[in-house]
Order: sequence, then structure tokens, then C-alpha cells
Amino acid sequence: MFILENIWLILFIAWGLPLTFYRGKFRKIVYQTNSWTINFKPVFVKELKALFGNIYPDNGNYLKMRNFYRFYLIIYLLLFTSYLTFSQINKMNEIKIGSSIPSFTLPDQNGNLFDINSVLGKKNLVIYFYPKDDTPGCTAQACSFRDQFEVFTEADAVIIGISGQSVESHKEFALKHRLTFTLLSDEGNKIRKQFGVPTNFLGLLPGRVTYVADKTGKVIYIFNSQMQATKHVDEALRILKQSK
Repeated sequence: MFILENIWLILFIAWGLPLTFYRGKFRKIVYQTNSWTINFKPVFVKELKALFGNIYPDNGNYLKMRNFYRFYLIIYLLLFTSYLTFSQINKMNEIKIGSSIPSFTLPDQNGNLFDINSVLGKKNLVIYFYPKDDTPGCTAQACSFRDQFEVFTEADAVIIGISGQSVESHKEFALKHRLTFTLLSDEGNKIRKQFGVPTNFLGLLPGRVTYVADKTGKVIYIFNSQMQATKHVDEALRILKQSK
């Protein structure tokens, strides 16, 4: 699952390593040096002329490295273009302010199926996606939601936390910290992807995003911050108070 969720990062690294290798060898030929430091020097004009031209027509090693470099560079650019296209398609489908909360069903921390339609259109919703159970930031965020649970109840709002861990993990997390709201297990991150929740740190860390929806099921606010975990609670309360 990690491979599928981070496929673009893996492809960039897998293809970037030989690209870097051939570029380094190519630069040494072009600038006629054996020093590895040439790879870090900000000189590019001669390299570009050598890459797209033929400055050493009688040097077989130069021609060989130029062709390797061209090949790996072209594939790398195609990968990057595909990534941008894929990201743009996902961005078009992601949940935004004004979007309707989509229907979904996931198991909660007690193993019971939770259907979002049971509260959709009846309650204000605070749906927050978090990276992982029992990590420092996620624990602080969950405990802050717990401490403000009565205030959210007074605002006629339901709190729903979603992450990719198992039901068992959620159960242990909820019991350990006495969490009084619903945690949903999104193994495979299907609902995370449906919402278009972005990742952080080159795709290595699932994003931390909170969606606030009114009683019509429309999203009225989105807060995206990986580091400001407890601010998600403050922002959700602020918006709910303003929307009264």
C-alpha cells in the first residue's frame, strides 16, 4: 500500500538516481575535469550546449554519455509532466468550500459501520483527517477535540476523526485518551483520496485537514495544517460560532 500511495515519489527517486549519475559523468566530460565538485558548480551554458548540440563530435565517450543523459532526462520530464497532470485531475475532484460532503461508510473504533448519511443534513459536521493514532500531534489534536466536546455539542456539531489505521488501533487510541467522539478506520485511504486530502513532506506523511460542514451538508470551511494540530479545534469552533 505504501508503494501505491507514494508511487510518484518512488518513480522520481528511482529514475532520478541514474539521471544524476549520468549527468555527473557527462559534466566531467564537458568541463574536462575528474573532480566530483563539478556536479555542484552553478555553470550550465556549456552543459546545455553539449546536451543539445555536439561540441565534441570525435569523442565517443562524450556522445555515449550525452545520449544516456538525454534519454534519462526525457523520461524524467515525462514522469514530471504526468505527475502534474495527475495532480491537477485530483485537485479538480477534491472537496472544496461549497462542495457537498460525499456519502461514505466506514467502521468506527467499536467495529460498527458508521454511515455519514445518518448525520448528514441533520447536524453540523467537523470531519478531520489526521496522520496516525497516538503520535504526539494527533494525540494533542484528539485530546483538544475531547476537551471541547461539550462546546461542539452545544453548537449541534458532530466530530468525526478519520485516519488509515485499523479499528483495533482506533479502539486502543480512544480508550487510552478517553476520546468521546467517533473515529473512523479508513484502511487503504479511500475516503482520504475521495476528499482529496493532500500529503506532506513529499508524500511521506498523510495530511492533517479539517472540514466543517453546515446542516445542509455543504462545506463552509477547510483548515489545512500539519504542525498546528490543536488549532484545528479552535478554527472549527470559531467557524461554527460565526455560522449561527
